Amino acid sequence: MSENNFDLNNLPWSDKVFSWPVLLGVMAAVALSQSVYTIQAESVGIVLRFGQYIDKTSPGLHFKLPFGIDRVIPVPTQRQQKLEFGFTTPGFTSPEQPSEFPALEKSMVTGDLNGALVEWIIQYRITDPEQYLFDVRDPAKTLRDLSEATMREIVGDRTVDEIITVGRQQIEETVLLRLSELSTRYQLGVTINQVQLKNVNPPEPVQPSFNEVNRAQQDRENAINLANGEYNKAVPRARGLADQRIREAEGYRFKRVNEAEGDVAAFNLVLDQYLKAPDVTRTRIYLETLAAVLPQAKQQVIVDEGVQQVLPLMFSPSAALEAK
Repeated sequence: MSENNFDLNNLPWSDKVFSWPVLLGVMAAVALSQSVYTIQAESVGIVLRFGQYIDKTSPGLHFKLPFGIDRVIPVPTQRQQKLEFGFTTPGFTSPEQPSEFPALEKSMVTGDLNGALVEWIIQYRITDPEQYLFDVRDPAKTLRDLSEATMREIVGDRTVDEIITVGRQQIEETVLLRLSELSTRYQLGVTINQVQLKNVNPPEPVQPSFNEVNRAQQDRENAINLANGEYNKAVPRARGLADQRIREAEGYRFKRVNEAEGDVAAFNLVLDQYLKAPDVTRTRIYLETLAAVLPQAKQQVIVDEGVQQVLPLMFSPSAALEAK
């Protein structure tokens, strides 16, 4: 053999580098490690074979074809997810949760052409993983854009006083219904569970003046509530007193009428007896009158017509005995 030619099989390390059993063992270990995967309890696995959807797997341990033939995308279908608009909560876990441009998202114009800073949260859950992954490109970004557009539309139909004070709940309900309708129309594969307004404030340059107006309105409402409370206490009390006086007057009227009717009936009975026997009736009335009057007198003195000098008899017990 020439000095310039050499055989690889004669090298001392060739039997180790090109050992087919070792290579097959390594390939088998890699294939096994790539064939086993686990889906968490709150998720489902979407299996793609050469990029095409073939199956949906439930939580647990599963097998797939290795070397990139099968690819599994876990989708958290049981997890409550949320999107934040106008602010970012520290320590977030989902990459879609924080707001990328919070200052721009929360700046809005109300229906009365005033500025407002609106921060809100959208809570949703993935209910159709196939639609979520394949029907819309970047569904989380699409849902964020739909949410912002819907909130701007609803806020633009209301005054700044409504969105800051009494109209918050109505805005949340309206945005929830509108966003649920749009999510179904765009086939996002999600269900909107809640829309919650957080901080709603006027722009910073006018915020002190707006706070003064709010305080004045609250003072006015407090004064109105106090006046209504006094009214609600005084009016029922006056009505109760009036009803009491009316009932007392009616009771007195019934009493007087009944007494008068009773007196008339008694007089008619006496009159009937008097017409039958005038002398007897007159004497009876006289005696009954004395029987009613005499017990009420403290001292009774009965004097004969022939007795003179009544005063000594009244003040001298011995003279009274002699007179007897």
